Amino acid sequence: MKELNQALKSTPIIYVTRDIERALGLPLETPGYFIMTNNTPFAKNIAKDHNNVYIIESDTLLDTWQLLKTEQAKSLIDQKPNARILVFKNTKQIETICQDNNWTLLNPAAAISNQVEPKISQITWLEELAEYLPQYTVTTCEQIIWDDNPFVLQFNRSHTGSGTKHITSKKDLESIQQTFPKREARIANYIHGPLYTNNNCVQENDILIGNISYQITGLPPFTDRQFATIGNDWGLPKHIITNEQKTQYITIAKKVGEKLRKAGWKGLFGIDTIVNQETGQLHLLEINCRQPASTTYESQLQQQKDSNGFTIFQAHLMALLELAPPSTPFTILDDGAQIIYRVKDTQTKTPNKQILEEHKYHTISYNNTKPGTDLLRIQSPQSFMSNHDTFNKNGQTLVSLIS
Repeated sequence: MKELNQALKSTPIIYVTRDIERALGLPLETPGYFIMTNNTPFAKNIAKDHNNVYIIESDTLLDTWQLLKTEQAKSLIDQKPNARILVFKNTKQIETICQDNNWTLLNPAAAISNQVEPKISQITWLEELAEYLPQYTVTTCEQIIWDDNPFVLQFNRSHTGSGTKHITSKKDLESIQQTFPKREARIANYIHGPLYTNNNCVQENDILIGNISYQITGLPPFTDRQFATIGNDWGLPKHIITNEQKTQYITIAKKVGEKLRKAGWKGLFGIDTIVNQETGQLHLLEINCRQPASTTYESQLQQQKDSNGFTIFQAHLMALLELAPPSTPFTILDDGAQIIYRVKDTQTKTPNKQILEEHKYHTISYNNTKPGTDLLRIQSPQSFMSNHDTFNKNGQTLVSLIS
């Protein structure tokens, strides 16, 4: 990407992130691209061979805003007066820190994502596009009446499925009502079917649609939470998604992207959808108004397939720097997968990284202890899934190694 490389020489980017993996969508040898992150074993291993990776020393893991407030970060950033700051997900707090230090923040305004991502305010923002959502009702928990039909309950804010509850009995509902009687929730019928997700990019005059992946969700032994998002499989969709469903998906992604563009958004966003197995209809479940977590590995797979191709992370940077995208399309993926082993409510065993690496899986460890958070990311250039909720031979091998 000559245009991007040329722009970075005069306008360097410093990606400030809690987890370095989020910033690895661009080759580290790229001049003008810098990363600032926590002192973790994985980050230190990368930094020892790259002087453009800055490790912030601290006794604890720091969030992005905390990294930006350290004296070490301020000193390093001020040494590059032309640099722009990039973060995984913008917040009002991050905006204030950058303003106070006269740093230019590339991310779009946090106010946009704060309206788009939450499950309830999202309905108003979507307006006519709300028809793509599953049929829903919004009410306070105390007003919900059990009618012997299971349903899905979502609070306004959630993360990787943590705010989504499958209510299957009156007892389930009463537990929620006793804990959160006045809290608003969006409720909808439970839909059986595969989930798909992808990473898209809002450019000045266009919406670029990335590769569709099957979203691996709630499968043991990787999580003990039914709705926890635990991975992506770029090889499965070509086997199970129909041409009509793919067209539906692209239509939804384009329309959401156009609405975001009109709101002032630029750069990455993602959507999650579900296919109703009975009707074949796609429904919009979630909008990730930020860099989705799968961006890095999708871009790495694209680089591995075609080193001269166009990746989704490159598109993100070009949009933020207001560069026109190249005329060449994204590198198309038809294989590759990653899955995340999450901290469980009762953690009894940690997967053996050495054994996984011996079997040619690439792993990234995290120093998290809170239930539901990432413990180990496992990546493979080959697919893990043979069908919805069904592991193929590669996936079965992985399961056997960590069970």
